[in-house]
Order: sequence, then structure tokens, then C-alpha cells
Amino acid sequence: MEKNNTPKGFPAFHVEIIPPKQDSVKLEDDLTLFAAKFERVMASGFTASITDNAMGLLAFQGHECIEELGLKARPGQVLIHLNTFHTKETLEEILTACQRLGIFSVLAISGDGSPRLPKLKPAEMEAEETEAVTSVELIRYIRRHYPLFTVGAAFNPYEPEKHEFEKLDRKLEAGAAFVITQPIIEKNSVVDRLLQDYPELPVTVEAWMSKKLYLLSDVVGYPIPEDAVFDPIDTLRRLRDIYPLCGTYLSLLGFKTQYELIEAMSPERREAR
Repeated sequence: MEKNNTPKGFPAFHVEIIPPKQDSVKLEDDLTLFAAKFERVMASGFTASITDNAMGLLAFQGHECIEELGLKARPGQVLIHLNTFHTKETLEEILTACQRLGIFSVLAISGDGSPRLPKLKPAEMEAEETEAVTSVELIRYIRRHYPLFTVGAAFNPYEPEKHEFEKLDRKLEAGAAFVITQPIIEKNSVVDRLLQDYPELPVTVEAWMSKKLYLLSDVVGYPIPEDAVFDPIDTLRRLRDIYPLCGTYLSLLGFKTQYELIEAMSPERREAR
């Protein structure tokens, strides 16, 4: 049954964009670069997938950059990541700002913690029965109070399989409408099971576009030798062939060296006017 595909309204490529760090010593340059990347993704008709304090590093929020720079979020082309390391007030500010900007797609994740970051409390998420807020509680809260949002969830094929699928069921019950996997570099049996067991669920697989293999090792949980032969573009092409019904999330994409290749590769490419 061929049903798995990208979330309704989403282009097939999700291009990761990391906002400037709050302690940046070259903030003007970083904002200019953010704007250039964002506008290029919009013009390509792809999805700008904007991270939330990636790796626990305090950064500006995606909506802050979009508003400050006067950028236009085109319908269905922006996905905001949102994790549990916020105050309740900040969470509401982010969701309200997204509505104002016409952004209605969120990827709810537990997130990377840091001593510098606050953490949502169970009572604030109307989840007093839990000890800590996870993506499940965040998804449920957003769907309950912001029903116009389409909320997605993460899926990690490197976690113990039984545990990860049980967690996925809780995320779906809470209201998740699509999933994005952790990066894979080849055919993955757990992802295959995900597609087979949840044929109606839109799935986007993450492709690792950096040659920094030590970072990829940290993500997948097993060592990848630094001298291993790894071509991100060739790997992406293989993943697109293996999982043709899935969207593709491009993490750490090189805009200078890889973006034109990505545009040429995408059969969905269009000039969004």
C-alpha cells in the first residue's frame, strides 16, 4: 500500500536553517546569511525547517529572525522546530507569533537541554500526571490550544525498537500528524518497519549533508571512521531511490557547494512566485 508521503502541503525537501546564536560576535553578518538562505529556500519552493536552540546552544528564534528581517513566510514552506526547553510565556509567544506570520507547521521535540535554558513544567502543559514534559505533552498542548497547527514528531531508528514505537504511538495519540527521522545513510530496517506498519503516516527521512562524520557518529550512536568514504550527494540520491514516497530533510546543507545540486535533483522544483 503506497501511502507514505510528505505532509500535505509540504514540498519534498526540508532544508535545515539554524538561526544566529544569541552570543554571536558577528550578528549582522549572521542575520544577513539567515535571510539569504531563507529567501533562497522560499524561491526554490522547498520547506525552510528552522531549528530551536540546536545542540542546546542559545539562539534567536526563527520567528524573531523572520520578523526582524521583514521576511515573508510563504504558505506551507516553513516548519518551526519547538522543544520543551522554554518558559510557558516564551512558548505562547512563539506560537502566537507563528500564527501572526502565517506559519502553522511545528516539529515538536523534547530537545537538547542546557543549564542556561528553562524547562516547561508538567502543570503548565496540563500534564500533572507526568514527572517531566516530553514531546508527547508538548504535542498534546499545542493541538489542544492551537488547533490550526499541524504538529509533527521526531522518530529515532537508533533507539531500542520496541521503546521507540511505543513512544511513537503516544505521540500520534497526542496529535502528531507526521514524523521526521534522525539521519540515515542507507536502507534502514526500522524505518522500513515504520513505513510498513504506519502506511497512512507521512514520513520524512533525514539526510546528513555534512562530511563531518564525527557529528554523525554522535547522532547514530555508533562510530563512523573519519576516513570512511562518504559523499552526501550520492547518499541523498540513494535515499531518494530507496524511499521515493518520503520527504527528505537536509541537515547541515552546504548552500554554497550543494544547493544547486539539490535544486537540480528535485523533480518538484518550482519558482514560487
